[in-house]
Amino acid sequence: MSARIDRRALAARIAQDIPEGSIVNLGIGAPTLIADYLPDGLEIILHTENGLLGMGPAPEAGRVDPDLINAGKQPVTELVGAAYFHHADSFGMMRGGHLDICVLGAFQVSQRGDLANWHTGGADAIPAVGGAMDLAIGAKQVFVMTDLLTRDGASKIVDECSYPLTGRRCVNRIYTDRAVFDVTDHGLAVTEVFGDTTVDDLREITRLDLVDATPATTSTGSPA
Repeated sequence: MSARIDRRALAARIAQDIPEGSIVNLGIGAPTLIADYLPDGLEIILHTENGLLGMGPAPEAGRVDPDLINAGKQPVTELVGAAYFHHADSFGMMRGGHLDICVLGAFQVSQRGDLANWHTGGADAIPAVGGAMDLAIGAKQVFVMTDLLTRDGASKIVDECSYPLTGRRCVNRIYTDRAVFDVTDHGLAVTEVFGDTTVDDLREITRLDLVDATPATTSTGSPA
């Protein structure tokens, strides 16, 4: 059994946790995949920081409208009732607390919920803050979608972020390719593991004293 799941499977998993009636912003990169997996029949309104409310999933091949893009310049669709507005109005929605959930990528997340996702601090790195800071402090809930490990094998979930922060204590939940973590007052709690990953594996990888909050069975329904 694999110890991890791919990004599309993770996007589908996150989509299950978005309740009906939510207004949601999906950050640039992997989080945009979530739009393709939102349950049919539920009213979930997707917001893009470049000025669209009511974004739909990615268009089918041959049906791309070049005027319809998300903040990452990817082609999208619009749902019935979609609205367009100025960039400044979009940021007013973000900063004004009108978004229920945002899902962001990350370079690092601390066990207290600090987020670093705009700059690695490297001399040759290109910073890309976009609207991440506004989303991190403005959304009612902040979810992170990321691989648990960097390409060099280091954990992205850390005791203290070493990269410049996007926001302090802003993250509520972290979805990774190996497990789901909730940020709590008592530290990070592992609520779900994927494949044959164990909580002890995660403790070894992250070097953190993680709380085991997993149910009696894994996400596959097999005995834990």
